Amino acid sequence: MSTPDIRVEKGHAEPEEVAAITAVLMARAVALPAPSATHRARAKAGWRRLEREPGFHAPHSWH
Repeated sequence: MSTPDIRVEKGHAEPEEVAAITAVLMARAVALPAPSATHRARAKAGWRRLEREPGFHAPHSWH
């Protein structure tokens, strides 16, 4: 026997309840747009990591 994909952590769910929540989850999964390989939201992070910054900044520079 294989392990179930959905497990009830607390309480007891009837088979009909498990079937209903499975149907809802599957419907939501189908409704989500498929990720596109050609579309990337952002190529790099919008913030900078301080450890990758050079150690010295000119006194007149402002960060």
